Amino acid sequence: MPRLRSKAASKPKRNGPKVVRKSASMKRSADAEALVRARAEARAAIEEARRSHARLRDAIDLLPQGIVVLDAEGRYILWNKEYADIYKRSADLFKTGVKLEDTLRIGVARGDYPEAAGREAEWLAERLSLLANPRGRHEQRLSDGRTIMIEEGRTSDGGIIGLRVDITEMKRREASFRLLFDSNPVPMFVYALNGQRILAVNDAAIEHYGFARSALLGMALGDLHDPSELADLALLDNESTEEQAGRTWRQYKADGTAIDVALLSSRMTYEEAPAVLIAAIDITERKRAEARIAFMAHHDALTSLPNRILLRSRMEEMLNRMRRHGNGIATLCIDLDNFKSVNDSLGHPAGDLLLRLVGGRLRGLLRDQDMVARLGGDEFAIVQADVSDPQEVVTLAERLLAEVSQPYDLDGHQVTIGASVGIAFAPGDGDDADRLLKSADMAMYRAKADGKGAYRFFESEMDARAQARRRLELDLRLALQNEGLELHYQPLVELASGEITGYEALIRWPHAERGMIPPCDFIPVAEETGLIAPLGAFVLRQACSDAAKWPDHIKVAVNLSPLQFKTGNLFVQVKDALEEAGLSPKRLELEITETLLLERSEQILATLHALRALGVRISMDDFGTGYSSLSYLRSFPFDKIKIDRSFVHDLGANADSQAIVRAIVSLGTSLGITITAEGVETETDLAHLRAEGCDEGQGYLFAKARPQSDILASQAKRHKKQVA
Repeated sequence: MPRLRSKAASKPKRNGPKVVRKSASMKRSADAEALVRARAEARAAIEEARRSHARLRDAIDLLPQGIVVLDAEGRYILWNKEYADIYKRSADLFKTGVKLEDTLRIGVARGDYPEAAGREAEWLAERLSLLANPRGRHEQRLSDGRTIMIEEGRTSDGGIIGLRVDITEMKRREASFRLLFDSNPVPMFVYALNGQRILAVNDAAIEHYGFARSALLGMALGDLHDPSELADLALLDNESTEEQAGRTWRQYKADGTAIDVALLSSRMTYEEAPAVLIAAIDITERKRAEARIAFMAHHDALTSLPNRILLRSRMEEMLNRMRRHGNGIATLCIDLDNFKSVNDSLGHPAGDLLLRLVGGRLRGLLRDQDMVARLGGDEFAIVQADVSDPQEVVTLAERLLAEVSQPYDLDGHQVTIGASVGIAFAPGDGDDADRLLKSADMAMYRAKADGKGAYRFFESEMDARAQARRRLELDLRLALQNEGLELHYQPLVELASGEITGYEALIRWPHAERGMIPPCDFIPVAEETGLIAPLGAFVLRQACSDAAKWPDHIKVAVNLSPLQFKTGNLFVQVKDALEEAGLSPKRLELEITETLLLERSEQILATLHALRALGVRISMDDFGTGYSSLSYLRSFPFDKIKIDRSFVHDLGANADSQAIVRAIVSLGTSLGITITAEGVETETDLAHLRAEGCDEGQGYLFAKARPQSDILASQAKRHKKQVA
């Protein structure tokens, strides 16, 4: 038994050490696991912190302002993309742990801060002082001209967080506003929305109201107004611009003078506070300006008579009254005869004076219910109201013609003119203003065509002729577009030898329905409608092109309309036509009439001299038919004079014509100018011209105008005969 106890007692001794060893091992295992967990938690915390930092950086990178965070020693901890963009010249210096002070010193040395120039140490000390004791806001100028607003504050751990905003554009807007505000001639105020106190005024407001600036600043806006308007004044900035412009306010100047003004307002921010900008417009001046503008819009500036706009308005009123009460109205269109000659001989100031005097005379002929207007140029119109008998209009027209034809004193020059009058009645000749004016205008042109100095009533046939003229214009446009015009050529013959020296180009229009339309029918239409420019250009190009196919000694003559000189590019047209055809300028003759020289324009003479310098010959057509033909020979050195056909016709039986031809030929000989006689139709005419020593002749005696194909065939036949 004892042995057994001994064995039993000894077991714990054997097993004891084993139990102790197992507990230590377990402890070590638990510690290891705890350490792993702690390390994992630390790594997780670090990763979370890293993610949080990344989220923070992403967040501040999204901000439109520059953000920088410094530690208590002024070292960089964090900054965003906008901060780096603002200071892009110094961005290479931004590193975690680097002091802001060091980047400032380097930036000053590199010239990044123009405000530091010449006072680098002082500027740096001021900036570091603000950094050490951050307070409020201040501005910073950069070398590229930008302005940065800086605001800095302390963090709880003693560091600094800074805000940077690029306010360059805001500064520019402020400068622009200040420039516009201060120099604006319109009185302007800025007043605060809170309290409605005036914060700023411009010089125009001080001058207009008569207050000192110090008196106006701080004054309530209502202090300038009538007390009855104070309640409405608060609504001013809520109204639309149209509503504001339509409202009148009563204000008082410093001397107590009451004025009516319009106030135009708009919201703004002034010194970082909500405010309203007000422009004050004196209604008195505006009303005067509006009255002047209204008068100018409805009256002729030269004569102060109503213009076409006001005339039409009054005519419609009269027509409405006519429809209600039955009495008719008459419209008279008046065109002055010989006005252009007065304008040309005495100048435009004299012409303007004459128009004013005519307007006064016409006004003196009318009753209160009648009206006279100037339509433009030397055209006037009268509307006679409540006409019950056509004889009333006849009486007025006769008095009008007599009054207008009385002499005028134009600054010492006595002149006499006449008038042509067209008359239309409503409702027979038209029941609206435009139709009546058109009918009266057509009647006026009939009076002018019938010899001037008379009146004519509108007839339905006049409208038919006008419509036919309109159709002719449309057809002419189509003919120009579709090359439906052609040139024929009439020879110029040397009288001594009988040889052809050249051809005159004459435009022809073979119309599909009307046959050959003569130039006298469509050239005036072209001149009136502006088609003369493309028509003249076509004739120049085609004539030069055709002449290039003739023998080198044969010239081509082209007539020019005075209106072609007014386009300003005639010289270029001629030069281009010659170059395009390869024709020598010496083979081109340009014929002008004395009507062109009536204008005595420097531009016209300059163009003629330029053409002659190019080598082109210049000829005066229809010589002797005007009253100043001889004087024009002093204006320009013509190469040729063409005696008008009226002096050549029946030359053998007319002694006066013989004397005139003899004088012109003698004049040409003495001046070295070639003389050409137009309209040579008989052998008798030819014999007299040869006897007088005339150089050239042109007319049916030699040949009619023929197309280019006939000219080429004739030249080929002549050449073949010469060779044989």
